[in-house]
Amino acid sequence: MFSSKFGRAMLGLCSRKRSSVCGSGRSGFSWTAVREERTRRLQRGAAPGSEHRAPHRQTCARSASQSTVDPDEVKRFQALASKWWDERGEFAALHAMNDLRVPFVRDNLLNVHRACHPGKPLTGLRILDVGCGGGLLTEPLGRLGASVLGIDPVEDSIRTAQLHSSHDPDLRERVSYQACTLEQLSGREVGEEEQESARFDAVVASEVVEHLADLETFAFCCSHVLKPGGSLFITTINKTNLSYALGIVAAEQLLRLVPRGTHDWEKFISPVDLERLLESNGFSVESVKGMLYNPVSGAWSWTNSTAINYALHAVKVADEIDHSGFDPQTHAAATHG
Repeated sequence: MFSSKFGRAMLGLCSRKRSSVCGSGRSGFSWTAVREERTRRLQRGAAPGSEHRAPHRQTCARSASQSTVDPDEVKRFQALASKWWDERGEFAALHAMNDLRVPFVRDNLLNVHRACHPGKPLTGLRILDVGCGGGLLTEPLGRLGASVLGIDPVEDSIRTAQLHSSHDPDLRERVSYQACTLEQLSGREVGEEEQESARFDAVVASEVVEHLADLETFAFCCSHVLKPGGSLFITTINKTNLSYALGIVAAEQLLRLVPRGTHDWEKFISPVDLERLLESNGFSVESVKGMLYNPVSGAWSWTNSTAINYALHAVKVADEIDHSGFDPQTHAAATHG
């Protein structure tokens, strides 16, 4: 579909020395304008006194004050809900990413949980797949033996996921789906005895956080639904000049690997900022690995650079906050009412 010459040019950009990643360069667009717009957005959203961080407990107590869902993102994915399982379509890169992200989740979980069932190494583990879409990652985790719940706010995507998994008898007892948000799931009332059994051994959010409206709420709710010692797996896009050039200009506008408007560079987050956010919500980041997509071969590979895509594994260190009786929906109404 694309010439190998163009592919080599794209890969050449990725191999440049680190100093060029954050430099302005001659990219054909104005980074001054990008920074000015970002400053204006931050000023509009800033609250009095926001320049001073509150103590850890107060930050977490406020963290579910908003929904993680961006209505514009829901509309965008609603239009694509029937295309999740087209391996050559808009989600081709996500299909290919399973070659990296499935082993990444499996191997890190097996470092903590001993496999007792050959062929089904994740048997006995409960995994939550946040923003599961059509179930592209949910299904392979279920085939590894895990009990997986996939959630997504787009109801048509959930219907697509349910229909696809229904054709595989091996998944019927292991994989389930719900059309809901993370904060809705987190805020459901359960008894104290049920609370521990309702928590998950792992939460996966792959190619999700760059589409969310509120990352603080996301981190808080992930901690809420995880067992102590549970794992959080994230794959996302770094916020660099190179990620803009390749992730938006090349992937959306030139190569059309994904639909135009799929990504908003302002929502991208660096590994450093993501680690800081997670640590403020009771996580310890265990590893961060760079990922690289080759548009010519359609394959992903691990790389030492996190300048574009990266995968992160974090562990919930403890229940530092009393989550009992906490309802993100009620808290949001009280905060913004």
